[in-house]
Amino acid sequence: MGWALLLIIVAVILYCISIYNTLVKLKNQVDEGWSGIDVQLKRRHNLIPNLIATVKGYQQHESDTLEKITALRSQAQSANDMKTRSDLESALSANLGKLFVNIEAYPDLKANQNFLDLQQQLAEIEDQIQLARRYYNGATRDYNTKIESFPDVIIAKKFTFTARDFFEIDETAKEVPKVSF
Repeated sequence: MGWALLLIIVAVILYCISIYNTLVKLKNQVDEGWSGIDVQLKRRHNLIPNLIATVKGYQQHESDTLEKITALRSQAQSANDMKTRSDLESALSANLGKLFVNIEAYPDLKANQNFLDLQQQLAEIEDQIQLARRYYNGATRDYNTKIESFPDVIIAKKFTFTARDFFEIDETAKEVPKVSF
């Protein structure tokens, strides 16, 4: 009887350790996913000043949009929580889309090689952001499901594993207008 009880206790302890290790692994995947998004957002934030400087010379009366993009970039860089950052990045994407729509009226700018290179880089970064966001949201989904499932929820609460927010893009900002030259 004593050995059976000891075996059950050891099995429960090993099971709890397994749950804990799985939660740590999933939490680390979420952190890795956010790191991937953060890298791409920083790349986009670093590209924006060059894009704005190139466009400014051609679009004197579009300063409204350029100032808004600059302000949103600054706010997004200093945002601390996922919801605020997500909202600001959505607004930034929407305004970048608006900028590219307005560029149609500037044939000289559309032919500028520097601008075309910046536009291509921005398109590539936007694709990378989308891929990183998908990875992050998938890892977040798996993690949140695990910490809310029984019996894992017991271990999760004991060791203060908390749910993470998804990185969502506003529906209006998801599709950046296609600009062809």
